[in-house]
Amino acid sequence: MSITIYVDADACPVKQEAIRVAERHGVKLILVSNQWLRIPPSPVARMEVVPGGLDKADDWIAEHIGPTDIAITGDIPLAARCLERGARVLNHTGKPFDADSIGMALSMRELNAHLRDLGEISGAGPGFQKKDRSRFLNELENAIQALKRAG
Repeated sequence: MSITIYVDADACPVKQEAIRVAERHGVKLILVSNQWLRIPPSPVARMEVVPGGLDKADDWIAEHIGPTDIAITGDIPLAARCLERGARVLNHTGKPFDADSIGMALSMRELNAHLRDLGEISGAGPGFQKKDRSRFLNELENAIQALKRAG
């Protein structure tokens, strides 16, 4: 079984961590962006620069991901698309998305967008914390181990 990790890389704060975990497991990792990003040399990681708008990177990931893969994204609609393809999905704080949680996440996204449009809330959410990085590493490890056991 071949596992690939797809990273929605533009605003991802855990690219380096994902690369280290992928290297430890010998798992291919593809960072997808609409612009070139500097990444450290790695035998398992590569950049995929997708021309066009921001959604083009999402489209590329959704077209290539499959049931033995993992997506790392904070984009809830992309997370839903990856789940539809059978992939495992984590956000950059390590929160896994699954069939049970994605509907609520999509609803909350819509509600928050509406409240921002009304000026009821600001766009700033909680900042990225050290505990988020730790939780991400733990959940990515768990996702890879689960895929290896299933294969």
